[in-house]
Amino acid sequence: MMFGRYNDTFRYESSDILVETERIGGLLTYRRRCEGQTFERLLVSETAEIVINPVEPVNLPKEITDYLLMEFSPMLIEPGVTQTVYLKFPVEVGVFLEAARDIEVLDVFGLGTQKYTLYGPPTSGVIARWYRSAVYTEVPTVEPFREGVMELSIQNASHEWAEVSCAVFDSVDMKIYYNDVVTTTARMKIITPTMAETDFTDAPLRPDMTRSIELYTARKIPVINRGYLMEWGLS
Repeated sequence: MMFGRYNDTFRYESSDILVETERIGGLLTYRRRCEGQTFERLLVSETAEIVINPVEPVNLPKEITDYLLMEFSPMLIEPGVTQTVYLKFPVEVGVFLEAARDIEVLDVFGLGTQKYTLYGPPTSGVIARWYRSAVYTEVPTVEPFREGVMELSIQNASHEWAEVSCAVFDSVDMKIYYNDVVTTTARMKIITPTMAETDFTDAPLRPDMTRSIELYTARKIPVINRGYLMEWGLS
């Protein structure tokens, strides 16, 4: 397993990914290869740990947006009904240097191609990382390091039937947990058939999971959990 904490040299290799540290002449070298893209840094530290964990999937190929748009099979939801479903979401991997006094982002990488889209009108909408998933009633099997599982609770708090085929999230609120699978839990509250509120909950899908270090924490960006108001439609 690639995720975890490392104090000195380590190596993980699969068909698509190589992540390792190696001591050369007393200096520690971090090296990563992912789908042909390479990255290398010399590390000078006496106490730091290297932490590798899944992070918010909005950083590649460069930082464009904080928003994640999940598109899925259309669902018609009765007024007053709450339904929990499972979606697959994209995974990106963050590598951190953690010492007693500070934490630093060393590297972010991921498998596959990242796609972006516009949610809302051109003048006032938002750019979002786009990902399409089927809808599952049970936790699906996912491809490690490429996909995770999102548990999404959808509540139709309106007085009308609502058709839903997408959910937009602010990834600043995203809480990711992992062990042999990467997970996050989220909520969607339908206010009207064309408007909804979304946010993430800080809860593991299973009790034995580890919480990821968030990129916003490592980058020392103040975060206020705020959720997102979808005001330009639910499909």
